[in-house]
Amino acid sequence: MFAACRDKADLPLSKMIVLGVLAGVYIGLGGIFATVALAGADAIPFGMAQVVAGLVFSLGLALVLIAGAELFTGNTLMIGPVVARQIPAFKAIRALSIVYIANFLGAVLLASIAALSGLNEAGDGAIGRAAMELAETKTAKGFIATAASGVLANLLVCLAVWLAYAGQTVTQKILGLLLPVAAFVAAGFEHSIANMYLLSYAFMTQFFTQEASKVISLCDIAANLVPSTIGNVIGGALLAIAYYTAYDKHQVQSSA
Repeated sequence: MFAACRDKADLPLSKMIVLGVLAGVYIGLGGIFATVALAGADAIPFGMAQVVAGLVFSLGLALVLIAGAELFTGNTLMIGPVVARQIPAFKAIRALSIVYIANFLGAVLLASIAALSGLNEAGDGAIGRAAMELAETKTAKGFIATAASGVLANLLVCLAVWLAYAGQTVTQKILGLLLPVAAFVAAGFEHSIANMYLLSYAFMTQFFTQEASKVISLCDIAANLVPSTIGNVIGGALLAIAYYTAYDKHQVQSSA
């Protein structure tokens, strides 16, 4: 896994940007699938609806890992090789920053296309309402709660990436990532890249959804993304450093 992180840090700028944009789009596609699953979910128990949303959201990470893309949250595992002095800190910071911005561009691009497509009107407006309700829930959290939620989210996402890398076939990779991704979505934890799509889409959709009870502002989006990003970095760092500490360099490199 650490060897893969070194390869990611060495990618040319053009590849980082293109693959980062794709990752933002792919995670957003998972967000679309999850929003569809939650639309009109009042008729079934909350927990069951959340689990279903989590299972279908795993499409996003499956596309990233199997089709190929650069995702900021998974790439926070680079912190392990940095601590192990296998990657210079400046190179990891550069790679993570570029991919983060590219992920944002991809997520907003997809949100714009989805909003223009009239997706919010599907199911007599159920998808638009589901998107707004989800955004309102996320932006209602305080800074500490959002950051802590971000730690838990990326702990699970990085575990999903680690397990997927251990798979030898497409089926094994999907099965490896499925439950950790479903768990973080079902629990409502904060994934910064997913939120880039979900909150951007809600921001655009609110102008077409009369039932919206609250206006989602750009400040609300920023107030969510800042702590969720901090939490995501901490979550990824904790896992990477834990495995580096537990195993010697050779074992870590060959463990996935």
